[in-house]
Amino acid sequence: MADVVKKATRQSYGEAITALADQYPNLIVFDADLAKATKTDIFMKAHPERHFDCGIAECNMTGVAAGASTCGYIPFVSTFAMFAAGRAFEQVRNSIGYPHLNVKIGATHAGISVGEDGATHQCCEDIALMRTIPGMTIINPADDIEAKAAVAAAVEYVGPVYMRFARLATPVFNNPDTYKFELGKGIQLVDGKDITIIATGPVNYEAVKAAEILKADGISARVINIHTIKPIDRDIIIKAAKETGLLLTVEEHTVIGGLGEAVSEVVCTSCPVPVFKIGIQDEFGYSGNGEELLKRFGLTAPDIAARAKELVTNRK
Repeated sequence: MADVVKKATRQSYGEAITALADQYPNLIVFDADLAKATKTDIFMKAHPERHFDCGIAECNMTGVAAGASTCGYIPFVSTFAMFAAGRAFEQVRNSIGYPHLNVKIGATHAGISVGEDGATHQCCEDIALMRTIPGMTIINPADDIEAKAAVAAAVEYVGPVYMRFARLATPVFNNPDTYKFELGKGIQLVDGKDITIIATGPVNYEAVKAAEILKADGISARVINIHTIKPIDRDIIIKAAKETGLLLTVEEHTVIGGLGEAVSEVVCTSCPVPVFKIGIQDEFGYSGNGEELLKRFGLTAPDIAARAKELVTNRK
């Protein structure tokens, strides 16, 4: 097998907003003293007059961006997920969500794979928090190709968007020649009939690899990428529930309020089938290597395959 190219989706974010700058002269970027980490420094070097460092004041930055949006700008608010969704939640809710303003939030360093920064910076609650804000669109791209497409879609969409990006470099597996991003529409990556694995974010790659492991064991696993968690693609989920009768969600996020619960809400009202969840259980993370932490929380292909095999075997 050829070497897999890896790239952090935060890098993709910085490159995407820079590439879109000429097409959207009203696109501006706000950062909170983290431009090198969030990769908005790429935009800053190309368009210094359109990049604003608000300092270590995320709540203020969010309010400033909200104000800028009322003047015809398309502001991108950029900081770590823990600060964007956690520290500035009130401002996101009241200043962006309540008036339904056209602000885009680029939240980097999300999930357990932030690694050595430890539990205080491993934001595994952001999707749950953002789901509670009426009218908030939430996107969690799987790789470089999808991340850039998601940013482009966010610019086109009029309204608040929360985008989740990873610090860790992860495999680029989508084909840029054939990939198509559609807001609110899931993508079937692998067909299967015994179980459906529904994933979001970079762990989609692990889900696809898990399906390959399962195939070798005689188990046919469908894999679905839910890049837009809100609004969620009900049709693709219901179809999978009807055709496979068993769902396993995978997310680098707490299982409380995230993808798993969003999927459960869909099937409970439309096609009740068992839904099991792989993710961060009711606990905080640990300081350590990002890839090792993914293993620790069962988010690697062998772990996903083992859990799926157990579920299929027990059902039989």
